[in-house]
Amino acid sequence: MLQERIEPAWLDAFETVLGRCAVQPGDTVAILCETQSRSILPELARLAAARLKAKAFVLQLNSVPVSGAPVIRSTGASTALQQIGPVVQALASSTLVVDCTVEGLMHAPELPAILKGGARVIYISNEHPEALARLLPDEATEERVKAHVKRLRATRRMQVRSAAGSDLSIDLEGAVVGGNWGYTTRPGTMTHWPGGLALAFPKAGSVHGTLVLAPGDVNLTFKRYLERPVVLTIENDYVTRIEGEGVDAELMRSYIAAWGDREAYAVSHVGYGLNEAARWDSMAGYDKRDFNGTELRAFAGNFLYSTGANEFAKRYTLGHFDLPLRGCTLALDGETVVDQGRLVA
Repeated sequence: MLQERIEPAWLDAFETVLGRCAVQPGDTVAILCETQSRSILPELARLAAARLKAKAFVLQLNSVPVSGAPVIRSTGASTALQQIGPVVQALASSTLVVDCTVEGLMHAPELPAILKGGARVIYISNEHPEALARLLPDEATEERVKAHVKRLRATRRMQVRSAAGSDLSIDLEGAVVGGNWGYTTRPGTMTHWPGGLALAFPKAGSVHGTLVLAPGDVNLTFKRYLERPVVLTIENDYVTRIEGEGVDAELMRSYIAAWGDREAYAVSHVGYGLNEAARWDSMAGYDKRDFNGTELRAFAGNFLYSTGANEFAKRYTLGHFDLPLRGCTLALDGETVVDQGRLVA
């Protein structure tokens, strides 16, 4: 599928997801986008809402140009809202916000006010609609995510090891834990589609050890499979050394240093994928502009390590890496939940 034009299967997928978000006739659906949004996504959302007889409106904002800084990718913090009061109020008073901004509202400063107003928010990841239609959410994924979120909330320590040499200790006491499965029905909550992962935002001073990115692991900021190993030394939450030979390590060192911000080296969140339908190899089939990478964050058995903003640890930065790793073994308080990249039933 190379052309972005309305296809019946894509519209059916959007109707299914909005239906899973409990959209009822007469509900107010705000479709949020910006001038650089993938235009087909808000259009599919608008038509799907119409099929469900909701009262939908499209709110388009100007994308904010950034100059004098590195290219911003995969932050999960759209800058399009710019604290515009009437915009926030309109979103907060809607039944459902369909977020089609490029980066999404997950870490945007306006999100708490939108959720406090009672709206529920679904971020539609900036993917080609073919990928979205392949990854429709289902009850099995919801049950799996809920079970693992419950386990994470009861966990004191996560240990991550791999044959490549990773040995990472993560204190989860006091961490903020969540997860998503691709839809939400509860006011004041947010999800994203595709879904299927459980995450924790550790408190400050919780992460220590070594993380080895092996060939085939992924740097989603660059939308690139690694070809040579990169070794990250993490001390008291911060990456203190990035070691390795070749372009992969050089790119990471260059990009993270370009922010001139110590917080760009800190841990944002950790977690693991739970979506059995998501595929590690899918990025190879798309151009970079057609792929945002949520599928690779969610494929079952990956360990996801992210650097950058962690508002729960009072750290804010636009520098950000999302790093899904294969082949890791994850233990929660000594009990294995992922064994060498395979999710334990």
